[in-house]
Amino acid sequence: MGKPSGRVVRDPVWNNIRLDAAAAAVIDTPQFQRLRRVKQLGFAHLVYPGAVHTRFNHAIGVYGLTRRALASLAWSGSLDVLSETDRQRLPLIPLAALLHDIGHYAFSHAMEEVGPGSIPGHHEQMASLFLDAEPIRGPLRGVHPEGPEIIAELIQGTSPHPLQGLIAGSLDLDKVDYLQRDSFFCGVPYGTVDVDRLLEALTLASQGSGSQVEVALSEKGLSALESLLFSKYQMFRNVYWHHAVRAASVVFRSVVDRAGSAGLVEPEELPGRTDEELLGLLARRAADAPGDGGGSVVGRLIDCLENRRLPKRAVELFGDAVPAGIGSWLQERSDLVRGLEDRLAKEWSVPLGSVFVDYPSYPDMLQLGILLVRRTGDVQRLTEKGAEGLIDLPRLSRSLHHAARVFRVFVLGERLAPDPRPLLELLEAGADEVSTRLRGGAALYPS
Repeated sequence: MGKPSGRVVRDPVWNNIRLDAAAAAVIDTPQFQRLRRVKQLGFAHLVYPGAVHTRFNHAIGVYGLTRRALASLAWSGSLDVLSETDRQRLPLIPLAALLHDIGHYAFSHAMEEVGPGSIPGHHEQMASLFLDAEPIRGPLRGVHPEGPEIIAELIQGTSPHPLQGLIAGSLDLDKVDYLQRDSFFCGVPYGTVDVDRLLEALTLASQGSGSQVEVALSEKGLSALESLLFSKYQMFRNVYWHHAVRAASVVFRSVVDRAGSAGLVEPEELPGRTDEELLGLLARRAADAPGDGGGSVVGRLIDCLENRRLPKRAVELFGDAVPAGIGSWLQERSDLVRGLEDRLAKEWSVPLGSVFVDYPSYPDMLQLGILLVRRTGDVQRLTEKGAEGLIDLPRLSRSLHHAARVFRVFVLGERLAPDPRPLLELLEAGADEVSTRLRGGAALYPS
């Protein structure tokens, strides 16, 4: 057998992407081919029919962007500051970009909304399970003896390599690709980023003597950075957190949560599944479950997803209508959210499993932690405190995140319009008080 050769992939977003021999070998492994059957945007295709692109497409796109970034850094002489050890590991940087989503679950981020303990870990943590298994570790070790381990560190954001920021950071190229790609396949105009300007503005710098060299941005790239931030906000508001996308996502969250609590699936069975494999597995086990074992609810919810019978908005509160002191238990205590959903279903006289509470959160949506190289040569860190006279990130980040978030209660079946005030009172309570009230007999909605 001859030595593996590279190839060219025709990408609808970035045109031709050239793969070297190692990347081509990685792509041909079963671990990577699985990503062809994991949708990039989970259930967004139920709203935007074109959004059936996959993690496979996205991963190759990020690989191509990373090679472009490395070429730009080499052309500008920025890579000259690398140590010999870091230089030897340079071929692993594009491979880490290619493999950054190798650990993704079925339906991508929708799975990671399931409560803690219901899944083995975040998809970055799952990467090691795939990277050190045959046959994928072969080509990785062929590039570097510690290839799988070094790439895992890069994916998890724990690598000391100066180019860590290209793989996992506030300006990693994953964001650049998914904004452009998701916008393209959804058919919306929101994800435009000045990619050429952004890549040309990348450099390496350190903040003071003795500081680690890392990925930085020259001041000429600030307008391109702003385009990325606003594109991200627009995509969250109009696509990722679209009310019908959220409706499907919370139904799926409930499917996995209820299947787990009913003993239909173990957390260790979730990694490595494709979208259809997972739904098929859960549907079969739900059908075989005893009548009172929770399988009927799981099966009914899977049918709703497969046939796009999504729950409707019963309560919808924007911006300042949501209490400022809303409890953290909404994000941290899936058991309390499930208890609230079941209590509301009982009080509103709808079947168990028909009510879904949703308040998505992504406080890091617009936060940064990247070095900025000023035209004067000064280096400062652009963080959530912003940069005086350039960009007021604190106010911008809080304002846009606040504007994008919406508290909703979805209900399967007839549309309801309940008084939101009892819910608002509960949202402001602490976890212990919520737990006590849900265990007690007093109704949230007294008749």
